[in-house]
Amino acid sequence: MIVKLLSYNIRFGGRRRESELAEVIRAAAPDIVVFQEATDPNVIKHLATATGLPFWAARREHSIGYISRLETSHYEWHYPAGAKHSFLEIVISGSEARIFGLHLSSMFSKWGERRRVKEIRALLKSIERHQHGFHVLVGDFNTLAVGEILDVQRMPAWIRGLVWLSGRDIQRETIQILRDAAYLDYVFVPEVFADRLLECEVLARLPVAASASDHFPLLAKLDFR
Repeated sequence: MIVKLLSYNIRFGGRRRESELAEVIRAAAPDIVVFQEATDPNVIKHLATATGLPFWAARREHSIGYISRLETSHYEWHYPAGAKHSFLEIVISGSEARIFGLHLSSMFSKWGERRRVKEIRALLKSIERHQHGFHVLVGDFNTLAVGEILDVQRMPAWIRGLVWLSGRDIQRETIQILRDAAYLDYVFVPEVFADRLLECEVLARLPVAASASDHFPLLAKLDFR
């Protein structure tokens, strides 16, 4: 079974931008969408109806939610110790594969990266019983990969200030921890299942994507056999 998985941060719950968000999602034509900042269940319910993805779940003031064309047999929010946000476990009916949606802390500094490191280690510990089966980690990691160029001048002044105060750079441990644990980036799958990730792209050119949210969605095509 080939599954098109869309990861989408809809910013501040997506309120009053439902039509633009729905247009972006319809253009991407995913099977399942994992949202970040999906803090208003009414918005997620509206998007499920507007996009023809009838299965959905969201909780007020919880960042992660989803809508899906495919029926799900299980979903559950988990609360790792010390994490700012819960993460959401999703299982599609007829498959043993698991999707873990997450949203790491967003403070842009060395201190923020240390918190993200704690969060991702707590998440990996909590899902270690699934390490031998196919699963996907997807969401907003709020961090940079090792070797990725940091263009501070393109950031808002308050972020530039935090970066300067914390040493004029951002630590890049979070993504390295995932790579050391044998995951591939940035939709993370275990390395032994690398062939299951068929395509992955940022959808920056979709109509109204720039006005729908301050994040562009990420679309991955995966083999859930």
